Amino acid sequence: MQTRKFGRSGHQSTVAIFGAAALWQPTPEQTEQAVQLILEAGVNHIDVAPSYGQAEKFLGPWMPQLREKFFLGCKTMERTRQGARDELHGSLKRLQVENFDLYQIHAITSLDELDQATGRGGALEAFIEARQQGLVRWLGITGHGVESPAIFCEALRRFDFDSVLFPLNFVQYANPAYRAASEELLEMCRSREVGVMAIKTICRGPWGDRPHTHNTWYEPFTDPMEIQQAVDFALSQDISGLCTAGDLQVLPLVLQACQDFTPMSKAEQEALIASAGAYQPLFA
Repeated sequence: MQTRKFGRSGHQSTVAIFGAAALWQPTPEQTEQAVQLILEAGVNHIDVAPSYGQAEKFLGPWMPQLREKFFLGCKTMERTRQGARDELHGSLKRLQVENFDLYQIHAITSLDELDQATGRGGALEAFIEARQQGLVRWLGITGHGVESPAIFCEALRRFDFDSVLFPLNFVQYANPAYRAASEELLEMCRSREVGVMAIKTICRGPWGDRPHTHNTWYEPFTDPMEIQQAVDFALSQDISGLCTAGDLQVLPLVLQACQDFTPMSKAEQEALIASAGAYQPLFA
């Protein structure tokens, strides 16, 4: 599988980053199957969080023997210094590791949340302290929603984050404002050597009234050809890699699409964006 430099960290991350939300409520057997699957695919980067159901609990027993094989990123939704410090130590304990390669302020969706997390007594203070103590190496920020690219541009103006994680898919790119803000963010990250992770890359749209057939909070593409073109589109942007969808059914398909990635021409990308009218964007 192709690897790309993860920003200024210098780590050559596989373009498929294991989104451990797929281990939301697994059995031990499912966890083992998922771990073996990502190892066989050559994946070398994991993204996990305490808000991902049982993921830390079930991934933890594997980490002592596998820690050196992975660039390990974790997150917190706490916004205060004490809350973030406590959750960091809780995640380290559950995952049975001594440190994280990357620690991220998770799910920032508004400027008010950004103010709280980066202001006096905010989570960012705990992040900086943890880096000084050697508990984390790199600091990042993540989020969802239609405002996320613009919010992260502002975040990078306030603090020199090492990575960002935000939604990127061809359906969402049909929104001109979202696309413009995303392109501005990607250019800012490129110029500053900031690692970029994309999420929701195989998002077909919101579930709406349809029954949920997968453990993702959006309806994913499930046809291998549709997944391939969605992955090809995302990886044709200036990103470090994409987080695999939080569902064990589609995980093998996404890994295969990442292994088979073929860059899209500009014309092919524009044609795919033009087809987005057949779908509903997750973030309106």
